[in-house]
Amino acid sequence: MPEFPYIPETITVHLGPPDASVPNVTVSFPDYIKNVASSEIYPTWPENALRANIYAQISYALNRIYTEYYRSRGYDFDITNSTAIDQSFVNGRDIFENISQIVDEIFNDYLRRPGNVEPLFAQYCSGTTVTCPGGLSQWGSVDLANRGYTPYQILTYYYGDNLDIVNNAPVQGITESLPPYPLRLGSTGDDVRTIQIRLNRISRNYPSIPKIADTNGFFSYDTEAAVRRFQEIFNLTPDGIIGRATWYRIQSIYNGIKRLNDLNSEGISPDEVTGQFPSVLQEGDTGIGVRELQYYLAYLAQFINEIPPVTIDGIFGPSTAAAVRAAQAYYGLTPDGIVGVETWRTLYFAYRGILDVLPPGETERITEPYDGIPLVVGAESDRVRLMQEYLNTIAGVYPEIPTVNVTGLFGAMTEEAVTAFQRQFGLPPTGRVTASTWSAITGIYEDIVRGNQLREGQFPGFTVQ
Repeated sequence: MPEFPYIPETITVHLGPPDASVPNVTVSFPDYIKNVASSEIYPTWPENALRANIYAQISYALNRIYTEYYRSRGYDFDITNSTAIDQSFVNGRDIFENISQIVDEIFNDYLRRPGNVEPLFAQYCSGTTVTCPGGLSQWGSVDLANRGYTPYQILTYYYGDNLDIVNNAPVQGITESLPPYPLRLGSTGDDVRTIQIRLNRISRNYPSIPKIADTNGFFSYDTEAAVRRFQEIFNLTPDGIIGRATWYRIQSIYNGIKRLNDLNSEGISPDEVTGQFPSVLQEGDTGIGVRELQYYLAYLAQFINEIPPVTIDGIFGPSTAAAVRAAQAYYGLTPDGIVGVETWRTLYFAYRGILDVLPPGETERITEPYDGIPLVVGAESDRVRLMQEYLNTIAGVYPEIPTVNVTGLFGAMTEEAVTAFQRQFGLPPTGRVTASTWSAITGIYEDIVRGNQLREGQFPGFTVQ
C-alpha cells in the first residue's frame, strides 16, 4: 500500500464476483463513483443525503484500492461490481446530471478515523430490504436530510463522531506497492520497515513468528528469521526472501488481522507508514545513507580502475557524484550521478559479488570487510561475535566505550557499546552497525592492533575525539 492514500486516476472493475469468468473494465475514478451513485441512490433525494452517500461510496472504493484488497489476493482488478460484497456498477449506464456535478466536486474527498491513515471501509446498505448494523442506511439518510441534517451529521449519525473528512487528496495513477526488487538480507529502506512492522503485528496472532527487535528498515538476520517462519506457516517457499508472493501474502494476512476492510478496523497509524529513508541520493545530500553509498564506492574503487576513490564523510559532493557517474557508466546504467533504487542495488550486489569471489587476505587487511548485512539488536551470528571482539579491543584504548560479553548475540549491552563508539568517532548514534560503522570499527581496530597512534586526518571521514 502507498504511504498515504491518494485518488487514483482510474479504477479497474471486475464485472461479477471475484472468481467469475467475466471481463474487467477500467474507467476514471470519478466516472466510477458517478456510475455507482447513479446505480444505488435516486437523483431526487435531498442533496445532503446524496452527498453523504457519495462520501461513503468514495471511501469504500478507496479502502479497497489502498489496502490492495483484491490485488494482494492475486486478482488483476481493484473492485468487483458484485453487490454481495462491493458496490453496484452497471457498465455503460446513463449518469444523472446532479449526481455527476456532486461527484466532480467531492470525488477527491474521503472518510477516515482520526489518527488512522486508511480510508474508512464505509459500509452501507439500503436500510429497507437489507440492514447493516453500524453502517449507513441509504433510505435512513434521506429521512435525516429531510430533518435538516448536514452531510457530515448524517455520516456521524451512522459511523460515530470520531470521523474526519479528508479534502482534496492528491490524484495520481495507481502503482502497486510491491518493491521493484525482492527484499533479502542486506536490503534497506522503507519497504523493509513496512514488512518488519507487519510481521511484528502478525506475530501477535501467530506467536511462532519471532519478533523483530527493531523495525528500522535494515533487513538483518532477525528479519530473515521472521520471514522464513511466516513463509513456513503460509505454505510459501521458506527462503527468507520477500518476492511478490510473500509480499502480498504478508499484506493480505496483515489486512485481515487488523480488520482494515471492516468498519471496526484496528487502523494504520501515520508512524507505521511515514517514510524513514530517502528514495534518491544526489549531490548536496548528507547523512548515513550517503556514508553507506561512499563505503561501497570506496571498496569497488579498489578493484575497478574506472571508479575514482571517495572519502567516507557523509557528504554527497562533486567527488562522490563523479564516482557515482563512473560506476553507473561501468555497469551500463545512465550516468546521471543520481542514486536511485537501481543504482543502489547495482553497487550493493557488485560489492557482494567481489566479497564472494575474493580470496581471504586479498586486501591485506587484518579485519573482515563488511558483508552487506546490517547488525542490529536481536541479531545472532559469527559476524556479531567478531564485531564484539573488535569493540572490546577498542574499548581497551577508549574507556568511553564499554566492553561487552563476546556471545555473538546483539543485545542491549552491544547496542550501548556501538552507540558509544559512534559518538566517540562522530557517527550518527544509531546503535546499528551498517557499512559506515563497520568500516569505522575495523579501521580503528586495525590502527590499535598495528600499534599506530591515531592522528588528525589519519582516519578520513571521521572526527577522532
